[in-house]
Amino acid sequence: MNETAIFAAGCFWGVEEAFRRMEGVVSTEAGYTGGHTPDPTYEDVCTGATGHAEAVRVVFDPRVIGYGGLLEAFWRMHDPTTPDRQGPDLGTQYRSAIFYLDERQRRAAEASRAREQASGRHRRPIVTEVTEATDFYRAEEYQKYHMRHGGPSCGLIR
Repeated sequence: MNETAIFAAGCFWGVEEAFRRMEGVVSTEAGYTGGHTPDPTYEDVCTGATGHAEAVRVVFDPRVIGYGGLLEAFWRMHDPTTPDRQGPDLGTQYRSAIFYLDERQRRAAEASRAREQASGRHRRPIVTEVTEATDFYRAEEYQKYHMRHGGPSCGLIR
């Protein structure tokens, strides 16, 4: 039976693509979560006022890759030490976050974060939040076009 995980690591286009290419990942979906505004649009989230992060919901086959393997990939695909920023993109919507779906995921995410901090790979403290998943709002369909063909990020729209 497949399982689901949700991660935020900056602009969801690159994050979704990185997870999509992994063996054992069944599907990915870009969207918004972790905020207080119901049914936000991309433009809403880009204002930074919704509280949502650009995130990716990952459906995976745990017989091929476990949650721990996804966590390892998550740490490598972004800089978890920059609060509310990834590359040129700046704002709370680009924060580093692991949205856990159950207690097992919470424990695994917190332990993984502690191991990553202790690894010595980072000169600054990790700021990644580990927080309970809330409603996940799928990104608009036109986002898939931009992801595959290039397009502006929120940081460039503002």
